[in-house]
Amino acid sequence: MRRIYFSGINGIGMSGIAKILKQQGNIVEGSDLEYKDITKSLEDLGIKVHIGQRVENIENFNADLYVYSTAIKTTNPEYIYAKSKGIKMERRGQVLADIANKFENSIAVAGTHGKTTTSSMLSLCFLPKDPYVVVGGIVPKLNSNSRLGNSSYFVMEADESDNSFLYLYPSYSVITNIEPDHLEHHGNFENLEGSFIKFIEQTKNKVLLSADCPNIKKLDLEKYKEKLIYYSIEKEAQIYAKNIRVVDGLTKYDVVIDGENLGEFSLKVPGLHNVKNSLPVIYLSKLYGIDIDYIKESLKTFTGAKRRYQVIYDEEIKVIDDYAHHPTEIKATIKAARSNEKGELTVVFEPHRYTRTHFFMNDFAKALSLADKIILLPIYAASEDNVLGISSEDLCEKIKEIDKNKEVYVMLPNEVMEYIYSNSKKKDVYIFMGAGTVSKFAYRLVNKIKE
Repeated sequence: MRRIYFSGINGIGMSGIAKILKQQGNIVEGSDLEYKDITKSLEDLGIKVHIGQRVENIENFNADLYVYSTAIKTTNPEYIYAKSKGIKMERRGQVLADIANKFENSIAVAGTHGKTTTSSMLSLCFLPKDPYVVVGGIVPKLNSNSRLGNSSYFVMEADESDNSFLYLYPSYSVITNIEPDHLEHHGNFENLEGSFIKFIEQTKNKVLLSADCPNIKKLDLEKYKEKLIYYSIEKEAQIYAKNIRVVDGLTKYDVVIDGENLGEFSLKVPGLHNVKNSLPVIYLSKLYGIDIDYIKESLKTFTGAKRRYQVIYDEEIKVIDDYAHHPTEIKATIKAARSNEKGELTVVFEPHRYTRTHFFMNDFAKALSLADKIILLPIYAASEDNVLGISSEDLCEKIKEIDKNKEVYVMLPNEVMEYIYSNSKKKDVYIFMGAGTVSKFAYRLVNKIKE
């Protein structure tokens, strides 16, 4: 039994690992800056969570191991204390790898987008195997972002943002796509590509990759070709979907693996990107002997991970909570909404990080302009300083350059509430989008409507 302290324990990756370690019999404690829903789920397992990060939190805990997230700076008082006392210190990804690398059948899902949805689908399809699970979102059927199993199977999400996925040596892996992101850590896109190649190298058996991703196509993977399996929704591949159509709100499609047609699959979650996300899930589930009918039923009933196109209100208007914070994700979400929703579409977007907003300014503007109306919240700093002097007003101007007639506003959260409350028409659709605090404003709106 170890005594393990987590700084930044509310993080979706950190909390999942903390839960597993607690359920394995360790003494776990931690801290974060504010109380959240995830805090309660930790407390329900008997994990003490300090709100605010101070030396006295960790001082009396007598930790064997100090775990910290990427958000924890070297100036953090708990970090400084752990280092000064010689406590063993590990990043979140190291701790995940310490657990997962011991498993005979481990599956890691990586990629710039889609990894939470893909790993969530995978965790549900693998339930007959009684797997351990650590993913980057709350899976409704599990009501958690983790699961303590009793088997040799471990399904996990692998995070490339800080290169922590390079601690992993999975049995199988999935790479959903590769795009420029988190370059404040990687330095440039070539370094990020190099990290994914190393991840391929470290995978023991096979790697499943999207054949539809232009950046994956450009990688020099000749030396690894024997371990690569490609999947596609655009063309024939070892795994591909065909006859994709929407029927009564369900996306239906046939799946072909190694020339064998497995029949028709259905998804409630909208969008071609989700059809694509399901393909490696179907392949791996079939590979491990899970019944095809069980796979089909699991995918048909899959409602998405929390904050992945999550409908939180659907009466006179529809309110959707979504995690999209990269231009490609935004584009995919808006396209999914266009295929699924009937009313006027307004995106309420909170840009995430000054560096990302600056780097993707044009791409954000193009993606957001696909909505009927756009409301921009102030940029969520995510511990960054605004050394670039950038603001949501800059993004607003860029959108207007693309379409001078587009309705686009910059508002504070309370102004958004009043605007929607005063201007909504029946069947209007509002997608609250971003990786920061935007979700809580969506719920605040819904609570106000209900009152």
